[in-house]
Amino acid sequence: MAVQSLSFQGVTTAEQVNKITTALMMLDGVDSAEVGRYGAEVEGRAKREALIKAVEKLNLRIKVS
Repeated sequence: MAVQSLSFQGVTTAEQVNKITTALMMLDGVDSAEVGRYGAEVEGRAKREALIKAVEKLNLRIKVS
């Protein structure tokens, strides 16, 4: 199973972390997601581009890479 890392800039609240976690877990191909203020470790077969788009769609004014 593949593990992908995302980096965040601008995440400041637990609410943002929870929203990101939910968005990632809702994607097809994501088996688990460990999300924190500075990034996420995502296990599964989802493509990196899909992970980034899911976070960007939340309009949280954060940078994802």
